[in-house]
Amino acid sequence: MTLTAIGARLGDDLKAGYDRIRAGVAAATEAAEGTRGSLVSGTMGALAHDIADITGMFRARHPACVLSFKEMHGSDPFGPLRREEVDLGLLWLPVREPDLAVGPVLRARPLVLMVGASHPFARRESVEMEDPGDCLVTRPHPDAPIPPYRLEALLPSRTPSGRPIRRGGPRIAVWQECLAVVASGEVLTPIQAEAAHYYSWPDIVYLPIRDAPLGEWALVWRTTAETPLIRAFVSAAEHALTEHPSDLPPGAASRGRRAGASGTHHQPGRDR
Repeated sequence: MTLTAIGARLGDDLKAGYDRIRAGVAAATEAAEGTRGSLVSGTMGALAHDIADITGMFRARHPACVLSFKEMHGSDPFGPLRREEVDLGLLWLPVREPDLAVGPVLRARPLVLMVGASHPFARRESVEMEDPGDCLVTRPHPDAPIPPYRLEALLPSRTPSGRPIRRGGPRIAVWQECLAVVASGEVLTPIQAEAAHYYSWPDIVYLPIRDAPLGEWALVWRTTAETPLIRAFVSAAEHALTEHPSDLPPGAASRGRRAGASGTHHQPGRDR
């Protein structure tokens, strides 16, 4: 049977309408499943566990996305981002890089002082930021690409009263080397409080610092590579921080987005 011209045109119109219906159903299904694709999150040490509530929420919202983790090191905080090995990273602040955007603070706890069990400070209940002026403090490897402002924030060169803080001991390239040299009792170091929870060595003592600044962790990504998946992860983080603060570990920040930001856009290189 041969279709007439009118019948052929009707068939074409019906097929076009059917194709549009199928495309609409597919788009609705994809929206219901969440954003598709893959997302690589960079974390340091055990921090992936520390934000398990956030990653769990993200996975529940976006089951079609494959979320994976890659190890990052404090001695090269921005390298994996700039080499595009990770899509976003959980980094301690400050971050003042024009090519990197800083999202919400996910964790904020006062710094602690990490000392060897044989160190004289180990017998104390707590210390102050002035006390490292009496001792040697860890020093990074000279080849480590750590911006001076970032090193100064964690390992200040002077005490609050202005006394110089001496850096010594073996040059440190990675976190495990820091643990080993501090455990020897030769040097000490201020460190983020998460270390005390995840790295409880028998020959290391973590001391509260009575006047410690906050050690803050935030999401960071390349300003030129903000994708729907990154925005979705940030949204899940903000929801966890603002809607379910009781689910966060003790001392976690519940402030959500950093001051000065609005919507889902973030200023590059922000810090506190």
